[in-house]
Amino acid sequence: MLDARGLEKSYSGKKVVDGLDLQVRKGSVLGLLGPNGAGKTTALRMLYGFITPDAGRIHYEGQDFAAHRGDIKRWLGVCSQDDTLDSDFTVRANLTTFARYFRPKVTNLTERIGQLLRDFGLVPFVNFSPMQLSGGFKKRLLIARSIVHRPKVLFLDEPTTGLDPKARLDVWNLIDDLRRQGLAIILTTHYMDEAERLSDELVVIDEGRAIANGSPREILGTLFGEHVVVVQTDAVSRAALDEWLRANTSRTPMRILNEWRIPMDAKGLALFTSSFPDLNFQIRPPNLDDLFLDLSKDDGLASQD
Repeated sequence: MLDARGLEKSYSGKKVVDGLDLQVRKGSVLGLLGPNGAGKTTALRMLYGFITPDAGRIHYEGQDFAAHRGDIKRWLGVCSQDDTLDSDFTVRANLTTFARYFRPKVTNLTERIGQLLRDFGLVPFVNFSPMQLSGGFKKRLLIARSIVHRPKVLFLDEPTTGLDPKARLDVWNLIDDLRRQGLAIILTTHYMDEAERLSDELVVIDEGRAIANGSPREILGTLFGEHVVVVQTDAVSRAALDEWLRANTSRTPMRILNEWRIPMDAKGLALFTSSFPDLNFQIRPPNLDDLFLDLSKDDGLASQD
């Protein structure tokens, strides 16, 4: 459905996106994951035509986006982080106006909007202003509006930021339904459980480059190893830990509050156990939180000495 190759974008001489390749299939979710400033939102904006790449090609169903931008943009739905609802319109009018903007001759518009209102649980609020809705229902309306014109590809930028746990789960279920309906979905998120729960495939971006892609499990195995060793900071000196790590692994421990988290493969774990026989520590599988904190540690998020 979407095939982007070699995307590049620079601002003030700094490359924000550097040689990025992305593909997403119909009926699947591609998650873009990375620390702040990695280039995720810039990549999204190039894909849906808000900004133009400095280099690279974007194709939708084999058609060149640069050559057929006007036609292809009608296939795209965009739900940004921001509340872009029109407070002067009702819930229904927000959907109707948006649909007519994208597809002036859209057929069965009344039926389409009625179905979306039912599917997204918005029927009780049909004559409300968006200002009267909770954060969760505003997000439902934003997503409904982004698909009212029946797009083939949907972009979701941080779709559940600021929502409570129940509202987040509701949005996840809506995204699952849209995937089952055959949409190709590209999302960015800072929530690692969300990335694991929703994404069929992930692309991890750091400094504008894709450093890994695949399923969440595949990526963790590639970038992080098989195990995470968790050691309380008062159980071992940093000097002793650093000395062992320099001698036996290229990985750097992450300090999170009062514990060290150390990524290891099976061989490293066996060696660590034999080197510190009297040390109490825990072993668990890695998760995307570990990966995200590892990528972010240069920003001071994961290492607090």
